[in-house]
Amino acid sequence: MKKLFALMLAIVMIASVAALAGCGNNAATDAGKTYIIYSDNAFAPFEYLDTASNEYVGVDMDIMAAIAEDQGIKYEMHNEGFDASMGAVQSGQADAMIAGMTITDERKETFDFSEAYFDDGQVIVAKAGVTMDDLNGKTVAAKTSTVGGEYAESIKDQYGFTINYYEGSDNMYQAVMSGTDVACVEDFSVIGYAIKTGEVELAIVSEEPANVKGYGFAVKKGENPELVEKFNAGLANIKASGKYDEILAKYGY
Repeated sequence: MKKLFALMLAIVMIASVAALAGCGNNAATDAGKTYIIYSDNAFAPFEYLDTASNEYVGVDMDIMAAIAEDQGIKYEMHNEGFDASMGAVQSGQADAMIAGMTITDERKETFDFSEAYFDDGQVIVAKAGVTMDDLNGKTVAAKTSTVGGEYAESIKDQYGFTINYYEGSDNMYQAVMSGTDVACVEDFSVIGYAIKTGEVELAIVSEEPANVKGYGFAVKKGENPELVEKFNAGLANIKASGKYDEILAKYGY
């Protein structure tokens, strides 16, 4: 009986050691994970290519970097465009996206979001002298798969215009400046930055931002909850430390 007891005790100890070793390996794997994060590539000042450094910079890039440093998150950023970013998260090619993505009830059916890290709304933009009445019978540019596009759809009958869709903000601006479209729909902070920096010679023709909502960091629904938790914790920390305000001030906010 003593020998049998000793044998059973030894088996239990070996199993315990193996289990602990397994936990240690999993912890090490989790700690060493590098997340794949996607973003837009032409949505200044949130993400855009700095030609001097040939690197993508912007509010979202800086916020992600600050939160990653605060939370010890390892990640690779891929600036592939807004529509491509959503597709990458939905297909599992990316773990998350940060791309000036407005949090909506419809998107919550597909994505889990962080707390909002910036609030913005949509405006109508055109060449100087154009009014909202001038949209009647014309085409207005909107960006594919965006809240701006949804807003354009919601007011097109009221103002009598049709919509042309584009993949990027820069494509929309060019279409308006060239006369292909009479106006475009864009986030207020984004077009305001483009006008202020002289990137475009356009003017805001609507009275005030509409449909104001928050931007969120997003993951595929039901996946990577730990990443959302870390983002929220890091966001709270960089706001408390003043780093968040420093980032916004860097881009004129």
